[in-house]
Amino acid sequence: MSLASIWSRTGFRSRIGTAARFVAIAAIAAAAAGCFQPMYGDHTMAGTSALRDKLSAVEVQPISAASKEARLGIEVRNALLFSFNGSGATGAPTHRLAVRLTTNRAGVVVDVTTARPDVENYGIDAVYELRDIATDKVVITGNTFARVSYNIPGQEQRFARARGARDAEDRAAKVIADNISQRLASFFISGG
Repeated sequence: MSLASIWSRTGFRSRIGTAARFVAIAAIAAAAAGCFQPMYGDHTMAGTSALRDKLSAVEVQPISAASKEARLGIEVRNALLFSFNGSGATGAPTHRLAVRLTTNRAGVVVDVTTARPDVENYGIDAVYELRDIATDKVVITGNTFARVSYNIPGQEQRFARARGARDAEDRAAKVIADNISQRLASFFISGG
């Protein structure tokens, strides 16, 4: 028996083994494909109400923040409301969401000649609590944070710092709202 014939048989066997593994993986994937459903679909496979219906039944309380950050509380609340129910139509609320915010700002890069910051970080820390309205029982508590940075393009541009800070606040508020809505979505999907 020559080395070429052994090699061709071994190569043929490995190709058959690879093809068999591919067929087995494809069969498992096809069988499991029916078990998955879109997270934001209209109905679940069990016929219960979809995630969209459960999220739209969450009442978001007005977010109180210090007077300086009052605009930020409105931004976070509006982003949450849009994430839960973009259409604006709501039914009877089943859950109540309360959020508390704290903010901070820190200079990251400081100009050595003027001692003024060139880059700043803006941060929001949020603590949230979801209550079942029927039982007044807390079903979720958690906290999340967002840190974003912004540049201050020169000290002669007086309004650039204010505009950069406001954009950073808006970006951080969106991150906070996304984090909270994703946590609530996972709670409702898991059967909460």
